[in-house]
Amino acid sequence: MSLTRRCFTLGLPIVAAAPVFAAWPERNITIIHGLGPGGGVDVTARILAERFSQAFSVPVSVESKQGAASTTAAEFVSKATPDGRTIAIFPSTYAAAVALRRSLLFRPVDDFTIIGQISEFPYVITTYRNHPITDFRDVIVRARTTAQPLTYSTPGQGSAQHLLMASLAKSAGITIQHVPFRGGPQALTEVLAERIDLFIDAPVTLVDHIKAGTLRALAVTTRGRSAWFADVPTVAECGFSDFDVRGWMGLVTPAGLPEPILRSLQAELIKVLSEPDVVKRFKALGMDAREATADEFRSRIQGDIDRWAKVIADTGIERI
Repeated sequence: MSLTRRCFTLGLPIVAAAPVFAAWPERNITIIHGLGPGGGVDVTARILAERFSQAFSVPVSVESKQGAASTTAAEFVSKATPDGRTIAIFPSTYAAAVALRRSLLFRPVDDFTIIGQISEFPYVITTYRNHPITDFRDVIVRARTTAQPLTYSTPGQGSAQHLLMASLAKSAGITIQHVPFRGGPQALTEVLAERIDLFIDAPVTLVDHIKAGTLRALAVTTRGRSAWFADVPTVAECGFSDFDVRGWMGLVTPAGLPEPILRSLQAELIKVLSEPDVVKRFKALGMDAREATADEFRSRIQGDIDRWAKVIADTGIERI
């Protein structure tokens, strides 16, 4: 075989593959998440969809596939074609949901190509405005001294909110009764109606009520104070020095995504997260735009899965 013929033959796979990547995404892209419409994850997905549509010159839609605390959506995405047209936004409660389940039809980390982290935020422990509890230390005192157990509501059994409160109760040696609901809105409504003592969630759900005075913020779950609630103490300040739980969101696609498409998505995500308007819109949702590499975000997902699995084992929460 001549040198010219040999070089041409060896070059065929590269030449044939190039148009696939050059044409991507060619058709529409879908961003999928597993929580309800109108919530922080949904709004974040729509902000990204708007920017990605402009950048890649194709329609980008957002689709909610609710069920099993984001694992239904994750399973769907894990089985999708890895062509860059199906993207998932994972919330931090995904790690808790994975840790809670005895079996899954997909691998929680290895069945995905990690694009990167999007945002970070604290969780906020609150009560209704007329409640005699004034801070998180008071929660501990009352839980130890009152005959009637305090109650707290969350968006669901096995949610990150549930597990972090269970972890706190275990550390403090107290009992607080968990009242799970199917989503944050109903859990919030019950506290506003003064039928449940405490509610914990992300700032996007709470900030308007805290500003209006219908909810009182008792503590934030990050080690440092939150810029949104600068006068609210941290759980660490209330006697739990090692406690630091941060919510997050990030983007993934099915495993096996071609490297050129992955690089395009990562580059665009970095650009989007640096846009002043996006930073401002994220701030309005009570979160920071927080870029992290794929490896860093992969470690974070796995680290939270491991953390919540330990909490479940230590507290005796029944897995499902």
